[in-house]
Amino acid sequence: MAEQSNESRTGPVVAVLGLGAMGLPMARRLALDFEVHGFDVDRDRRALAVDAGATAAPSAVAAASAADIVLVAVRNGEQLEQVLLGQDGVAPAMRRGALVILTSTVGVAAVQGIVEPLAALGVRLVDAPLSGGPARAGQGDLLILVGGDPADVAGVRPVLDALGSTVTVVGDRPGDGQAVKTVNQLLCGVHIAAAAEALALADALGLDGPGTLAALQAGAAGSFMLGDRGPRMLQAYDEGGAEVRSRLDIFVKDLGIVGDATRRLGLPSPVAAAAEQLFLLGQAQGLGAADDSAVVRVVAPERRT
Repeated sequence: MAEQSNESRTGPVVAVLGLGAMGLPMARRLALDFEVHGFDVDRDRRALAVDAGATAAPSAVAAASAADIVLVAVRNGEQLEQVLLGQDGVAPAMRRGALVILTSTVGVAAVQGIVEPLAALGVRLVDAPLSGGPARAGQGDLLILVGGDPADVAGVRPVLDALGSTVTVVGDRPGDGQAVKTVNQLLCGVHIAAAAEALALADALGLDGPGTLAALQAGAAGSFMLGDRGPRMLQAYDEGGAEVRSRLDIFVKDLGIVGDATRRLGLPSPVAAAAEQLFLLGQAQGLGAADDSAVVRVVAPERRT
């Protein structure tokens, strides 16, 4: 594996911490234009980053200390705090004035809890949760919801523009991006759960799945989630299931964030809560690593027609 030369690249040096389903394609995309240093605890993922044109760092601290911008792709708020401020956290090793881009969905509270400790170290945070999945990440076609000080957002804008076809600044505070993403995930989770119930009903009525899906998409009942997840729901009962594009347990996490937010605000959200239970049941049945379209198997464990 030969590392691609960084000599022709200009602009800020970028570190990507977390080379998972989203982090690796983002590193690949960014390596087209920037010098990228990538780190993941999995050695195989680091090797894939080198194949993608990035430089594999021996540690998260080594990657971050060499960078002007550190892009963090973690699973949850606990991992975020550990990566930045934990015992081996990267923030103390970062250059003063360096910027962190948080691309993960972790909730408002998790972001608000780290802003001041980072600022004390001379590090600024731009809150930029993503939507779109790994394929669109590799194509630079993500939706990015941005919250941060305007000067900080301007500082990371070249990186955001390389990753997203739609970069929407929703507020001037870290946490604003998480707030809008929380609303987004409420709708997405409910839409997936509703699509699962609808297609399970169609099957129980003896209807042709593809034909019914096409008819629904042509009318007022159509939606992005029905059109995107519906075909995979029809494959959920096949041997091996549908291709995993978005894991079911991601919506367990995200709808948990929705529930935490609504309870904190005293806002009833019975539909979101019902959807969360479907995803929790799916996880309990061993479907956590399956595509989230597999939630249809919670509604209807077996295909009837």
